[in-house]
Amino acid sequence: MLPRARRLHPALHRLLLPTTPAPSHAPPRRPHHPAAAQTSKPSPIPFRRHLCSPPPPAPQPPAVVSSDLPAVSAKSVCPGCGITMQSSDPALPGFFSLPSPKSPDYRARLAPITADDTRISASLKSGQLREGLEPSRGAELAAAATETAEGKVLVCARCHSLRHYGRVKHPDAERLLPDFDFVAAVGPRLASPSGARSLVLLLADASDFDGSFPRAVARLVAAAGEAHSADWKHGAPANLPRALLVVTKLDLLPTPSLSPDDVHAWAHSRARAGAGADLRLAGVHLVSAARGWGVRDLLDHVRDLAGARGNVWAVGARNVGKSTLLNAIARCSGIVGRPTLTEAPVPGTTLDVIKVDGVLGAQAKLFDTPGLLHGHQLTSRLTSEEMKLVQVRKEMRPRTYRVKTGQSIHIGGLVRLDIEELTVGSIYVTVWASPLVPLHMGKTENAATMIKEHFGLQLQPPIGQGRVKELGKWVRKQFNVSGNSWDMNSKDIAIAGLGWFGIGLKGEAVLGLWTYDGVDVVSRSSLVHERASVFEEAGFTVSQIVSQADSMTNKLKGTKKTNKKKENKMSTSPITAPETAKSASTIDA
Repeated sequence: MLPRARRLHPALHRLLLPTTPAPSHAPPRRPHHPAAAQTSKPSPIPFRRHLCSPPPPAPQPPAVVSSDLPAVSAKSVCPGCGITMQSSDPALPGFFSLPSPKSPDYRARLAPITADDTRISASLKSGQLREGLEPSRGAELAAAATETAEGKVLVCARCHSLRHYGRVKHPDAERLLPDFDFVAAVGPRLASPSGARSLVLLLADASDFDGSFPRAVARLVAAAGEAHSADWKHGAPANLPRALLVVTKLDLLPTPSLSPDDVHAWAHSRARAGAGADLRLAGVHLVSAARGWGVRDLLDHVRDLAGARGNVWAVGARNVGKSTLLNAIARCSGIVGRPTLTEAPVPGTTLDVIKVDGVLGAQAKLFDTPGLLHGHQLTSRLTSEEMKLVQVRKEMRPRTYRVKTGQSIHIGGLVRLDIEELTVGSIYVTVWASPLVPLHMGKTENAATMIKEHFGLQLQPPIGQGRVKELGKWVRKQFNVSGNSWDMNSKDIAIAGLGWFGIGLKGEAVLGLWTYDGVDVVSRSSLVHERASVFEEAGFTVSQIVSQADSMTNKLKGTKKTNKKKENKMSTSPITAPETAKSASTIDA
């Protein structure tokens, strides 16, 4: 028999399967056929046993993992994020709690309570009523447990909080979450010349392609493909891993002005630039899980490449939209009632590998993997509140400046672009970033003043002047840009985790880009040639952040001036004799 910690709680089975009688763990009263009982063999445990699966028969021998599946623990896992479930410590990852049984009339209307009730008076005196009415975040856990009682799948408290409240329950416990290394966990399977066919979905965010593209995984696939190809040429068995490039969140780009063929070719070239020329892609798909664009074509292509027994791995950076896309694929495949993966605008939603059942059919398997942490992205250094300002959630809109030599453009307190040298009088610079991030255009000679007086206030993120030093050292990178048209953008300067500058000129320019040390910045061919019809003016862009920061700054300045006037008035006005006498008489009295 398995240890108690390795079996689902019996109460969980009663809640999930109320019509299925719980299996008895006692020996049979009349074992008429003992030989038959001894010859029965245990079936292998699947990759991830969802909590809605029927309970295993008892007694059960130790778990056996089949050779064609990745090794897993016999413990239950959360179907939303993949973390191992536990019910001992609410502050640790994977915590869940079962609801208490409810009577059939628990929704009945309660009788009104009057202030004359003696029980209420006693509760008020003892303080029990106050304690019971105080708001508590424990209500979120109770709501999560209620899902099971209502026939839904039980998830961990963290997943429930992300699904219903958009935040994690215990932010301090996030540092305790396990790290996932795709190269170490899945790399040996891709490098093996035998076994099931492997297909890797390389996911990249359309609004941050170069920052979110999984370069290390793409290089691993390319290296494995080259090694297996050499074996295949010599007649040895070779399992050639295949890769599909999937560009997610296509709805964030200004799609009316884009050609799908141009974006397809652009994404293919950027992927090979990030992973090397050895990367061979089986295809490129442009999708939007929110709008349903391209999901059906992607599903059909994945089924064809995976075959009947292939393993499909969805890989990408944090918050690239893997879980959202796989949920859209599951809906597109016609699956009803399957527990959906947790979706939230929070990095690191998925914590472990999760098998998505029934999507590909036959014996093919689809796996959702945790988001890869890219330290070269600006978002990896931001707080949750700062992330809300940087994340792009709606279709991007251009903000265009006409700038000359000696001028600079700030994107919040994160990036500054200096126009250092030009062979023409001026150039067009279009900012593609979240509309919640304020911009500023002014003279480069005032850049030091901007950092000292406005970073963390009018220019956010970072939020607060104390956060500026925490983000790292301010460093410069130089870019030599050339273009041959005034009508469209020729080059992009992309900042990982933030957005990009679109440069339009007919000539040459030397640009200096300042950002925090370690943030990846690349020059590339232009993705969107469009620019704004109305140009921005010098100074701060009008936004809620700037207006609030200005009002706060003016309020602080007004308070300082008022206090200074009061101090000067008190120091220059002497106390008169009558006032002194009056004060003395008051003291004597």
